[in-house]
Amino acid sequence: MTAWRALVQLGDLALTLPAGAAIGAWLLAWRAQRPAAAWALLFALGIGLVGASKIAYLAWGAGWPVLSFKAPSGHAAGVAAVFPMLFYLLLYGAGARLRTAGAVAGLALGALVAVLLVLRQEHSAAEALAGWITGALVSVTAIVASGPLPPARPLAALVWFALVFAGSAWLMQSAHVGYWMLGAARVLSGNTQLFPLGLD
Repeated sequence: MTAWRALVQLGDLALTLPAGAAIGAWLLAWRAQRPAAAWALLFALGIGLVGASKIAYLAWGAGWPVLSFKAPSGHAAGVAAVFPMLFYLLLYGAGARLRTAGAVAGLALGALVAVLLVLRQEHSAAEALAGWITGALVSVTAIVASGPLPPARPLAALVWFALVFAGSAWLMQSAHVGYWMLGAARVLSGNTQLFPLGLD
C-alpha cells in the first residue's frame, strides 16, 4: 500500500466510526458530559447525512450530473470530522494555541484526503468537497460547543478511548455497512436494480 493510499484509508468507516465512538467515551471519562453529548449528536448527524445521501443515489439516482455529484465522500467526511477533534483533545492541556493548531491540522489532513480522492479519480471534486465540508462542520461545531473542559483525567480518558475503539473496531469487522445500505435502497425504492455507486 502506498503512502497516499494509506492516507486515504484514514477515512475508512471501519476506522472513523470506532474513533468517533471512542472520542465520545474519552469525553465521558473526562466527565465532560455535555461536550460528549454534543459530539455524539453531531457525529451521528454527519455520518447519517453521508449515508442517507448514498442510499438516495442508490435508490433513485438523486444527484447532480452536471457536477458529477452522486453523494458526499465518506472518507473525506470521516477524516474531517474525527481528526480535528482528536488532535484538539490530545493537545487540550498544551494551551489554546496548540489545541487550535491541532484542530486546524486535522482539517488540513481532511482536505489532503479530499484532494487525493479526486486525484485518484475515486470521487469528483464536488463529492470530495461536500464530504470535507460535512466533516468540518461536525468537528468545528463540536469544538466550539464543547467550551472549557473539566480538569483533565488523561489516564482514564485514554483507557476508555482504547477500550471503546478496540471494541467498536472488532464489531465493524462484521457490520457490512455497504450491504445494509444496498438493502435499504432496495426496500425504500422497491427496485432490484440500483444506480451504481462505489460505496466508500
